[in-house]
Amino acid sequence: MRFSVLGSGSKGNSVYIEEGRTAILIDNGFSGKELEQRLSTIGRSLDNLTAICVTHEHNDHINGVGVVSRRCKVPVYANGGTFAGAEKKMGKPFRFIEFGTGDELAIQDLEVRSFRISHDTADPVGFVISNGREYLGYCTDTGAVSKLMELRLARCHGLILEFNHNLDMLKNGPYPLVLQQRVRSSQGHLANEDAGQFLKRLLHRNLKTTVLAHLSETNNTPELALRAAIEAVGSESCGELIVAEQQIPTRLLSLIA
Repeated sequence: MRFSVLGSGSKGNSVYIEEGRTAILIDNGFSGKELEQRLSTIGRSLDNLTAICVTHEHNDHINGVGVVSRRCKVPVYANGGTFAGAEKKMGKPFRFIEFGTGDELAIQDLEVRSFRISHDTADPVGFVISNGREYLGYCTDTGAVSKLMELRLARCHGLILEFNHNLDMLKNGPYPLVLQQRVRSSQGHLANEDAGQFLKRLLHRNLKTTVLAHLSETNNTPELALRAAIEAVGSESCGELIVAEQQIPTRLLSLIA
């Protein structure tokens, strides 16, 4: 199984995942043209796509979902709460397939299982994607972590985890108090230190790659996020650490169990 974080942050989010003849997106906050350019960067195209799975209805995750679904004639998978919240922005996709939070989805060569996270939307989810051998966990846009999240992500060979903000930068930055409170709330976003501790609890010897994602451009830096992750895990191995960027995709990463 291979994957690339095509872009991550408040201006747009999308992850590309492939296995055999199957290629899916987790979210798409980019225009069709922008997504096409980003896929081209990793040697892929819109023609590769099989499906789009949606985590929640905020614009930076759904802005281009409808147009890509219609253009590529691929289904959109989302739970009922997310689809209701996204319908006006997304429009009518080529095909909509509703799942219940916690369901396991079979999408050709991939299995996708959703799990509940904590964010200020109708019914936000994370995903674990598997080919039956390797497991990739996706968990961003959550203001708190739970035993359920830890259980679902515990055996993953790859992780995409939110490292949203540095607390000092948020406190001393330009955000008004009400927005600071929203970011720091249990339905907001994870601070670097909290994400680092979560990563520490998820460590196991088969974890190969961790991508630090959804960094705030205003209240964080790649260096601070990496430092928090490294300080949290200490001398324990967490495999390769990569910081996802807003402007460019990561390279196409391979997971081998």
